[in-house]
Amino acid sequence: MNHWSKLSPIQRQAAQHANGPLLIAAGAGSGKTLTLTSRLFHLLESGVDSQKIIAITFTNKAAKEMAHRIHAFAVDAKINFSELPFIGTFHSLGARILKEEGHFFQRTNGFTIFDEEDSANLVKQIIKIMDLPKDRYSPAMLIGKISEIKNELYNIETFAATNKQNQVATAVFRAYEAMLERNNAFDFDDLITKVVLVLEQKPEALALYQERWQHILVDEFQDVNTSQYQMISLLARAHQNLFVIGDDAQSIYSFRGSDFRNFLNFSKDWERAKIIKLEENYRSTKNIIRAASELIKKNTLQTPKDLWTNNPEGSLIRVTAFRNGEEEAWGIGEKIQELIRTGEALKDIAILYRTNAQSRAMEQACIQQGVAYEIFGGLKFYARKEIKDIVAGLRFSLNPNDSVSKERILKTFNKKGGETILRDLPRLGEELPIHELIQYFIENTKYVEYLERHFKNVPERLENIKELINFASSFKNGHDFLEKVALLSSGDGRPKLQENAVKLMTMHMAKGLEFKHVFLIGINENLIPHERSLMNNDDLEEERRLMYVGMTRAKENLHLSFYDLPSRFLGELPPELIEFKTVSPYREENRDWDEDSIYLD
Repeated sequence: MNHWSKLSPIQRQAAQHANGPLLIAAGAGSGKTLTLTSRLFHLLESGVDSQKIIAITFTNKAAKEMAHRIHAFAVDAKINFSELPFIGTFHSLGARILKEEGHFFQRTNGFTIFDEEDSANLVKQIIKIMDLPKDRYSPAMLIGKISEIKNELYNIETFAATNKQNQVATAVFRAYEAMLERNNAFDFDDLITKVVLVLEQKPEALALYQERWQHILVDEFQDVNTSQYQMISLLARAHQNLFVIGDDAQSIYSFRGSDFRNFLNFSKDWERAKIIKLEENYRSTKNIIRAASELIKKNTLQTPKDLWTNNPEGSLIRVTAFRNGEEEAWGIGEKIQELIRTGEALKDIAILYRTNAQSRAMEQACIQQGVAYEIFGGLKFYARKEIKDIVAGLRFSLNPNDSVSKERILKTFNKKGGETILRDLPRLGEELPIHELIQYFIENTKYVEYLERHFKNVPERLENIKELINFASSFKNGHDFLEKVALLSSGDGRPKLQENAVKLMTMHMAKGLEFKHVFLIGINENLIPHERSLMNNDDLEEERRLMYVGMTRAKENLHLSFYDLPSRFLGELPPELIEFKTVSPYREENRDWDEDSIYLD
């Protein structure tokens, strides 16, 4: 079959676009990857030298998939070229350029690329040399500041003048940069920002790379940050052949520095820009598409799209109210058991949630009901460091002969701090309820401060701890709790991939994936939208985009569930597309979907 016959007319139009800047606003499930690879194939088929083309992705996996497809297209079309175009990530492209331009920063082409741990070690040395108070200037905070300076391309003097903390961070930044130079090293952010500096400050280098790469293709364009956009803008400015594709309705990574306004402002930045919308969804049923589309329409900052599909109407969106999170998890487990009995495969089922902490109850239900599952892209609940640290403290408090837990505490909090807490734990283990014992451990080890010194994702780790405390509060004594934890955590760690297992993951991790059956759990106000997003409209709109991403992972059946206070996003779904039920220990009851009925007694 001819390759072009596989594409819809609008996909073909996008892929065969003439020269000049083009933005493809691609709705969920609209064949974005096919269109992008077809564009690359078209350029090769048209006789463009493969070495004049670069295609930039966000993951090595996506780059590998694209290269595989291009090779297959070329074989089918009997097109010969000496080697594939450059297909890789922003950072791999940056590393390639710095191999040639590193001398501009007094590095040899044999420079080392420092990872996060390497960078942290440098910053710790600087904190010690500068004698900074660790309670105010933790390595994690300063590394975050350094990364912000680089990714946002801040003027260092302007940044330093903002406040005292930024003034200190700037001094650390300068010392850090000097140490990188002495080590003949770049950090990961440098692979973009140092390239931008070369292109801005060395005209002959800019001209060289603009001539070398005359066609630039960018995937997931809604996720680029300031420095990434500046890099591709400089490279594309001469020939203007910039092809970008993405979906601003799926921009959910602002916490990583992504700025979807680059997407929204594309036609302003590129005067000759053309915009093509891919609005046909090939993945989901009509009811899922209608519900998700009505939800995302509530956002004001977006490129409007009218998503549609030729797929069947499908089932109504099933919304279920439970009394609490434990009953929700158990109820979802029973629904999965029903699907299994009807012949459905576990690998076609996904359970999505807003925060990692929500996996705890769902994992427990799966274990108790014998449902095979895996945590996609992360650790199981009881394998997470903060949980293991606290459980070690609890174990030692109830069993002072536990040398493994003792060693973990001493290693985590150094000998002096560890010995102090170890002295008191055995006595308190007999006196305090389990949830109070956890609180004592956290306060007296200054565990929150410890996390802030060593990690960037402190809020997420604190949510996991909060979930542990909530669960512990349901036990009468610590021995029963630890027995339960031991049984649930058996075999924890990075899970082996299972071919046939239910996938559990956050909505962030689910982007780009699709499943026949999708359960979105914990659709509660203050979970999604998350409580941290409620005071800022931009954050609230990103939470709505996250909900949209979760909903559009479903191909045939979409289940939404909540307990306590339902999310405002549920109230934004068309009631005629919803089948609503409430579940109690006694029965499952169909209810009308209206504002009065969704609030539980």
